[in-house]
Parts: sequence; C-alpha cells; structure tokens
Amino acid sequence: MDLFEAINIRHSVRAYTDKRIEGEVKKELLSCIEQCNKEGGLHMQLVLDEPKGFDGRLAHYGKFSGVKNYIAVVGKKGEGFEEKCGYYGEKVVLLAQTLGLNTCWVALTFSKVKSAYQIEEGEKLYLVISIGYGETQGVPHKSKSSDSVIKSNGAAPEWFQKGVEAALLAPTAMNQQKFVFSLNKDIVSAKAGFGVNSKIDLGIAKYHFEIGAGIENFKWA
Repeated sequence: MDLFEAINIRHSVRAYTDKRIEGEVKKELLSCIEQCNKEGGLHMQLVLDEPKGFDGRLAHYGKFSGVKNYIAVVGKKGEGFEEKCGYYGEKVVLLAQTLGLNTCWVALTFSKVKSAYQIEEGEKLYLVISIGYGETQGVPHKSKSSDSVIKSNGAAPEWFQKGVEAALLAPTAMNQQKFVFSLNKDIVSAKAGFGVNSKIDLGIAKYHFEIGAGIENFKWA
C-alpha cells in the first residue's frame, strides 16, 4: 500500500482490539516518529500499553474503547508549531495505515497522564493520536466540494485538483475542513480559517495535498 492508497482507505477508528503493537511494526513507527521529530523540531512520543488516558468519562463520551496505545503530540510553544504537529503527526498516521494499524486524532476526549510521556520546559501537549488494531476500519467522512476550498483564476491544472481532493480526505476537527488552497502559476498557498484546531488541521491537509498533487509539481508560498 502506498501513501495515496492509505489516504483513501484511512478513516478515524475509536474502538480497538487487544492486539499489541510490537516487532517490525513498532520499530517502523518509532523510526518514523524519530525522523519527524528531527525534521519538525517536535517531541512526539509513542505510548504503549497505557489504558488510563482513555479510561475516563471524556473517552467514554467520545465513544472510545480498548485504547491502550497513543501518540503524544508534543511540541514547543509558539507560532507555527500547531501546523507542524498536524503535518508530521499525519505522516505517522498514514505510515501506521500502511502497516495495518488504525488511528484517530483526539484533541479533547482523553485524560492527561503526565507519567506516560515527557514534556520539557517550553513544550506543551497539543493533542494525542489513538493507535492500534481497530475493531473496524471506520467509515468515510462527508467532504466539501473542491470548488469551495479553492481560490484560483481560471481552470486549475489536474495536479492541483488532485491535491485538493486528497486534502479533503484529511481528518479535521469536527469535520470542519476550514482551509483554502490558492494557486498562482506553480506556487500554492494554503490558509486556515477560524475554528477549533484549524491550524493543526491545515498541517494535516497540506501533507495530504503534497501526496495528491506530487511535491515535484509545485512550491509552497
């Protein structure tokens, strides 16, 4: 499975089996997280066999069950790090999908277990990503039309359309999809609208756009 296939079949999953994350799957996840942290200046951490984070009222309200593994998305406080959390977190999410795992971005409906991960001075926990072997593969979310998230003078090239279509398959908070992509020759701009975690959502959508459009076809503004 390549990343474009992963985008199309990956859906949010909230119920997981007891199957452990181990062996080569664990090794590849840790390697990806390490590389993303290095590139993005983040401090994401894989938390395994820790059920307390999803064993409270908030998790039950969010209809989570069987969650014992998650990725703590930790980064520095400051401008730009929300988008980085989304961009690099989604890199891990899509790799996980290719490894046969399921995931769900979680911003509110979990409990903070400070002993499960490290937060250094000047850092914060932005959100977590539940991860494991799902009881199901989830269901697709409803998407806006491509035209509603595009600003372009004239007809957009095929690669741009494919990039936007991939971005619309990205998970966003409450499925709000509050982002806009603009094109000027081969320069692409992407902006977040107003909404809960919209900058994190923008980072996720931009990574999807790169996969759909082909990074060789454009430059980010």
